[in-house]
Amino acid sequence: MDLMGPHGQLDGRKWEKLREVAGFAEIIIRYLHRFPIRKDEVAVLECSCGKSYVGFVLNLLIAEVFGKRVRLIGVDSNADLIERCGVLAGRLGLEGAAFICKRTIELEPQAGIDMVVSLHACDTATDEALVQGIRNQAGFVHVVPCCQNQIRGQIKGGHPLEDLTGYGPARFRMANLLTDVLRAEFMRAAGYHVEMDEIGSPKLTPKNLCISARKVKRKGRGPRDGGYRRLRDMFGVRVAVEKMCPEVVLGGGSK
Repeated sequence: MDLMGPHGQLDGRKWEKLREVAGFAEIIIRYLHRFPIRKDEVAVLECSCGKSYVGFVLNLLIAEVFGKRVRLIGVDSNADLIERCGVLAGRLGLEGAAFICKRTIELEPQAGIDMVVSLHACDTATDEALVQGIRNQAGFVHVVPCCQNQIRGQIKGGHPLEDLTGYGPARFRMANLLTDVLRAEFMRAAGYHVEMDEIGSPKLTPKNLCISARKVKRKGRGPRDGGYRRLRDMFGVRVAVEKMCPEVVLGGGSK
């Protein structure tokens, strides 16, 4: 079993991963109860899939809870892991599953994607997953970010919370939170209703914040990027998702 160590003992780190996957899957299944997908088959794109724990668990749960087929697509830049996922999918009889060795941002739009998911894709790989959600016009996007390094060095003096970010640990935490709120506001600008939740206790993992976005019909024709632009300009930062998908923001992607 993959959850066992080399001598048959329980591997604590892998059990922690399983608990993270379970917490993430619970949020996704809860969403599907609230907002059902009216199709017999649910197409799931897992970005930075690794061993595709999330994808395989969702395949099982969506079939058992909702009685629907799952068309699973996993993408990751690690060729060994992609091969391993393909072998396991074959053993499980998942004929419709496909695993692609590429960076998430390099993946061409896929037909009929209903849901994009990503658990702990490191730093800007989370932004790549968000872009795939937007490009594929996915009805649902669920990401649990990891290692938000991209804007920490961008935060300079002169912003309204300068006294708060003058301390190293506070600056670190502030940058992490600001990154994820900017991501949430960006998805809102792209036409999604966004919520945040936790996949479990911070004692399980400090990287437990889940951003859940649901595609909605726009009311009115005015821009929805005001919150994103105000927050971005207040701190003088720019997150990677805007650089990758500049058309979402008024003015093209200017800072």
